Amino acid sequence: MRDIHEVLDERAVTTLFQPLVEISTGRVLGYEALSRGPAGSAWERPDELFAAARAAGRGSELDWVCRARAYESALAAGFDPRLTLFVNMEPAAAGAPCPADLLPVIERAGRRLRVVTEVTERALAADPSGLLLAVAAARAAGWGVALDDVGADPMSLALMPFVHPDVVKLDMGLLRAPGDPHTARVVAAVAAYAEASGAIVLAEGIESEEHLAVARTMGATVGQGWHFGRPVPLSAGPVAGATLPFIPPPSTGDRTPYAIVGARRPVTRATKAQLMPMSRHLEALAGDGGEPSVLLACFQDARHFTPATARRFGRLAAGSPLVAALGAGLTDEPAPGVRGACLSAGDTLGGEWNVIVVGPHRAAALVARDLGDTGPENERRFDFALTHNRALVIEAARSLLGRLAPAHLPELQLN
Repeated sequence: MRDIHEVLDERAVTTLFQPLVEISTGRVLGYEALSRGPAGSAWERPDELFAAARAAGRGSELDWVCRARAYESALAAGFDPRLTLFVNMEPAAAGAPCPADLLPVIERAGRRLRVVTEVTERALAADPSGLLLAVAAARAAGWGVALDDVGADPMSLALMPFVHPDVVKLDMGLLRAPGDPHTARVVAAVAAYAEASGAIVLAEGIESEEHLAVARTMGATVGQGWHFGRPVPLSAGPVAGATLPFIPPPSTGDRTPYAIVGARRPVTRATKAQLMPMSRHLEALAGDGGEPSVLLACFQDARHFTPATARRFGRLAAGSPLVAALGAGLTDEPAPGVRGACLSAGDTLGGEWNVIVVGPHRAAALVARDLGDTGPENERRFDFALTHNRALVIEAARSLLGRLAPAHLPELQLN
């Protein structure tokens, strides 16, 4: 083929499939679809294929092509409806229209296949609202969600609760370094999430009995790797050994952090001067270096996001997976590395002062509602609530993520 445009125009992508196996029984639960470009070409490897497509401005289109080819291959092979098909997705493609020629197979897949959409934590850091939209679309179709490569980046652990995956895929590097302190931190955080949510833990890269034994110690109940089978074309009529369960989706709605927390925690009245130490304490908690943490804050108006605050948030952003500031008049990046969102007039968030911190092992939220005083700034009164209940904090934080603008980053290759 002459160039990447010809590859895309001709939909010249093939799919290989690798089994996902229940470790305790050896039963096949599903397959992961892995895309490849034309054999023998410069674009056979998926990283090269996606790099070329992104450079040509057609990355989202390629993502649709890869998914459509995976569904088409599974349907043609008579994929057992009890099996689960894992398919990688670029969140940016969720906001891009499906090419008309691919719609029929996409629609058939929605009716006939049981799919888990795989995303990585990098996608949430780059475009929180886009990823959450993609995840919501998958769940609306009755499909599951997997968070891939967990442990490859320490930042992923803080972002995991927001995706609320049905399956957590441990990065293969963890199996090769079981004694590393980083591995222990990842395994502990994933185990805590899985225990609280009911999610499945899947270990990638199992190539030997030794890897399999290590995977068991890490709490993995499902495995993937050459020990169970290499990626190959799908044979006709694969039959499920068992069905991989999905977990209940997280609560949704358009309530604000104050409405969420205030409904379940005691509400107290205080002045701005009295609340400032609590706010600074939570900021410090996000940046104490103990673990990467997400920090989300609502400032009501841009004038409250002072130069000193901007400097503090910029420093925190350098070591955090996500730091965000929301308020009327704020830009998309009010400080270096800080994600911003401008609140419109009449936005229900406009009357709230919120500081929310979420890390792998910590969670805290200060939520406050302005009572509308017009006196001295430090004497303005707020009704407020404070919580360290992890589920409640995450619910409050999730209510803000969809408002954030995408980061100015190149397209992410998730296939």
